[in-house]
Amino acid sequence: MLIQFRFKNYKSFRDDTILDLSATSISEHSDRVISAGYEKLLPVAAIFGANASGKSNIIEAFRFMMTYVLESFSYGGDLDDKKAKKRKIRKTPFLFDTSSKDEESLFEVYYMDTEEHGYRSYNYGFTLGKDGVVEEWLNYKAKSARKYKQIFYRSAEELDLSGIPEKSRENLKIALEKETLLVSLGAKLKVAKLKVVRDWFYSANIADFGNPYENAFLSSVIPDGFADDKAVQDNIITYFASFDPSIIGFQVEKSKGEGEEGKYVKINAVHRAKGGGTASIPLEEESNGTLKMFALYPVVQDTLEGGGVLFVDELNARLHPLLVRTFLITFLNPEINKNHAQLVFTTHDSWQLSTNLLRRDEIWFTEKDTDGVTTLYSLADFVDADGVKIRKDESYEKNYLLGKYGAIPTLKCFDMFGEVKNG
Repeated sequence: MLIQFRFKNYKSFRDDTILDLSATSISEHSDRVISAGYEKLLPVAAIFGANASGKSNIIEAFRFMMTYVLESFSYGGDLDDKKAKKRKIRKTPFLFDTSSKDEESLFEVYYMDTEEHGYRSYNYGFTLGKDGVVEEWLNYKAKSARKYKQIFYRSAEELDLSGIPEKSRENLKIALEKETLLVSLGAKLKVAKLKVVRDWFYSANIADFGNPYENAFLSSVIPDGFADDKAVQDNIITYFASFDPSIIGFQVEKSKGEGEEGKYVKINAVHRAKGGGTASIPLEEESNGTLKMFALYPVVQDTLEGGGVLFVDELNARLHPLLVRTFLITFLNPEINKNHAQLVFTTHDSWQLSTNLLRRDEIWFTEKDTDGVTTLYSLADFVDADGVKIRKDESYEKNYLLGKYGAIPTLKCFDMFGEVKNG
């Protein structure tokens, strides 16, 4: 479970930024708060804001951190080697001032492992400069402990591996490159204390439906066992029944030509037809909303079963608000979400700003200033012009659209002949 994600100097986020899934002391919807040890965590974080305000950059910052953790063991090597250069991943700092592009970028998470692993908490992070890793650290604490203990700390001047088994230390020292993370390298070398961190990032899922290429890719990903297992297909039919009960089955034609084993060339959705018969339609000809829900199924299934965290950019795109609500309830209802999976999503759908659905500390906003700097803040922490915090009986949607909380676009009217007028 994600406790907190912190980052700095990445894209439009110049300053220290924290997305915190810790529950505050507010009273609404207390039944959904996840309690483990000294932590009280939330299953959902919803991020609202104007177009180009930086909402997607929060998810991109986490994706960057995750990618660096999963792949950096292959970075580095001889910098004269063109292949080595291609393997390096480049961070994107804040570019709209004269200094940030040359400064370090920071990425840090606090997270709690599963109940199976004793709800142990970890604090892991690193900073990156132009030439590679500047600092990296890993700390942990047991479920019942209040303070974190160090597993390792690394900087240009120091390499403290005292929390790692002695037999693994020398191999890490020999193989470590300045572009490589210790966690990434250690997982590759099967160091258990480091592999557990790498594996947590593996368990995270990201779905960006605002990116047309990723959207197309997600729509082509098939759930495990779908081609051969009727039970898997039946589970998806049950899932579809929540929004399109006319789909009653699938026809799968496997590929017999070249390609990866298990690939197939055609999937038809079987619909109930008038008069008691059926009609088959190629899946790719279904509505965009149906294709999006089909694309979401594998990552939702994996996240719910593994108790991981799912990041979705533009969750509301091509989906009816009531369907989005049903989707959220899957994560908000502890009787359904038994493994404490979490959902972090961006949206423009203000209809979800309802006290009947989201807690104040589950609602976040992004706002970009005139210098191009994005700020992230929670409704639970927001204070109005009089210095008063938001009450739980306020109309969040109405006040948001009126601009009380900020994070809305600056609107102007325009005509087709180019004359711009203030609205």
